[in-house]
Amino acid sequence: MHEQTASTQRLPASDRRRQLVETALDFFSRKGFGGTTTKEIAAAAGVTEAIIFRHFPTKQDLYNAVLDHTHESDRTAECIEQWKACMARNDDEGLIRAMIEKVLEGYRRDQRGHRVLLFAALEGHEAALEYNRQFSLPIVELLIQYVARRQSEGALRPGDPGAVIAAAYGMAAQYATMTQMFGFHTNSTDQRMADSFVAIVMHGIQANQHN
Repeated sequence: MHEQTASTQRLPASDRRRQLVETALDFFSRKGFGGTTTKEIAAAAGVTEAIIFRHFPTKQDLYNAVLDHTHESDRTAECIEQWKACMARNDDEGLIRAMIEKVLEGYRRDQRGHRVLLFAALEGHEAALEYNRQFSLPIVELLIQYVARRQSEGALRPGDPGAVIAAAYGMAAQYATMTQMFGFHTNSTDQRMADSFVAIVMHGIQANQHN
């Protein structure tokens, strides 16, 4: 007589789907898309492959669900609303700080989503990279448009607005990658680093010269 596992019998469809996505995220973040099989995901989740394909017709569909999950768990929508509030009151420094703090907090809370995207780049998984770009580019464009507006108003110095966003995000992301993923240690806290990054973006690094 065939016996199903307790987890197969008891979980509602929504909970089962969430469990499969979480399990798949663990594997994709450690082995990449190409190095992960649905068979091992199923075994780790205590189900058959047929259960996976009941919820996700293909491995790519499961992978896309993982990408969606990482964006949702990163509280991106909530952060965008916070950023828009800064934009509405022309709080340039507050916006830059909120961006930087989101990056640092996101890496510290859960690195798996970042690892999945790094694997996608290394594997040349263009479908995954394009999927992520479609999500990310509208957010980047929103930020760039804000910086361009503030430059036109004379509140920010002239220059490529995309470079301003890249500088703010890039400093935080590189620091988080080095410390949270590559194991480099510093004697500073995330808050102190955020303060420094904000100061660099807003004021640069050159000392004021008084003639």
